[in-house]
Amino acid sequence: MRLFAIRDYRRLFGAQVIALFGTGLTTVALGLLAYELAGPRAGVVLSTALTVKMVLYVVIAPLAAAYVDRLPRRTFLFLLDAARAMVVLALPLVTEVWQIYVLIGLLQAASAAFTPTFQAVIPDIVPDEADYTRALSASQVASTMESLLSPVLAAVALSFLSFDRLFLGTSAGFLASALLVLSTRVPDARPGDRATAWERATAGIGTFLGTPRLRGVLALDLVVAAAGSIVVVNTVNHVRAGLGGSRSDVAWMLAASGTGTLLAALVLPRVLDRVAARTVMTTGAGVLVGGTAAAAALAAAGLLTWTGTAIVWTAIGIGTALVITPTGKVIRSSVGRNAVPGAFAAQFSLSHLAWLITYPVAGRLGTDTGFTLAWSVLAALAAAGAAGALLLWPRHDGQDLTTGLTTPARHGHDTNRSALTRAA
Repeated sequence: MRLFAIRDYRRLFGAQVIALFGTGLTTVALGLLAYELAGPRAGVVLSTALTVKMVLYVVIAPLAAAYVDRLPRRTFLFLLDAARAMVVLALPLVTEVWQIYVLIGLLQAASAAFTPTFQAVIPDIVPDEADYTRALSASQVASTMESLLSPVLAAVALSFLSFDRLFLGTSAGFLASALLVLSTRVPDARPGDRATAWERATAGIGTFLGTPRLRGVLALDLVVAAAGSIVVVNTVNHVRAGLGGSRSDVAWMLAASGTGTLLAALVLPRVLDRVAARTVMTTGAGVLVGGTAAAAALAAAGLLTWTGTAIVWTAIGIGTALVITPTGKVIRSSVGRNAVPGAFAAQFSLSHLAWLITYPVAGRLGTDTGFTLAWSVLAALAAAGAAGALLLWPRHDGQDLTTGLTTPARHGHDTNRSALTRAA
């Protein structure tokens, strides 16, 4: 592929992939650490730690996008990776729950700044428009693959290592990512055309709130978060306490969800050539609503066995891929090229608002009242998000995305409508 012939992109992409897998392995190990420290209340600990993560993502990502053009970006990315390596190295030494919150706060603050900075670098090292689009897609594929392979790698490692050794491996991964960044020629950014940091930080958010199809994407983010919280927060308690499984079983059950994601990702490129992104994404929302409802119903009936859990978790993975994979295409078709990094940073930040709602429901409510009520609430939130997406995202607007039309939709519904009229 011509894209990977670009030396600097190849190395920077490698750094991103290594960092992604480091984050994925850390998530698995963190769940097991929470269970070691808190036992049956591990869901509360994990959901609180992940809520801290979401708050930082919502706040820091837009600020990083706003100030990234004023920083030496290669040095900044290197320092962020180095900071994550040191934080992860300290996690096995944790003996109190509050220490998890502090370290996770530091880790996720660095991660929240890394992603928008990385996205802002891509157009400067990949100048060709077609290659730039492929680079954005490659980043999405890497994220999809991480969701499958991280739990699998963790399951294999846990077969002969204690879970705290996973932290050592992820720390080494972040250091490798930092060295790859340091070997990349990343040009310093040109100052943006917006006068204030506030304008730069809120530009992408304004685009999302002012564009019908992107408002629909935000509603779908709630669906993904509602279903995903069940998998991320509750798997460790459900497998260890409910099913009597081992640490490796936790990782393999997480991998079931990742398998669903991969299966959908393999067929989606061909599907998206023929089917509207809106149709694919709302179908995925339907799958996720069904998955969360099935989880609640099976839990209420006491029938969420190993097989039932694996089936539901796989369905959630499939639905997640159907919603998330086309998102980049929708964003790119909605803004001009110069606004793409800001739009992706806004999606990164705003999507985590949904997780900020659903993580406490899955963790605290699930621990205090049981999975049945918590998952029923999450199923209701997923249904509300799916209904909201259907109302907010006009059918004709989504259908047009299959034609390859790319119109700057930064001025809301009227802009989209006029563009469609001209195209007709």
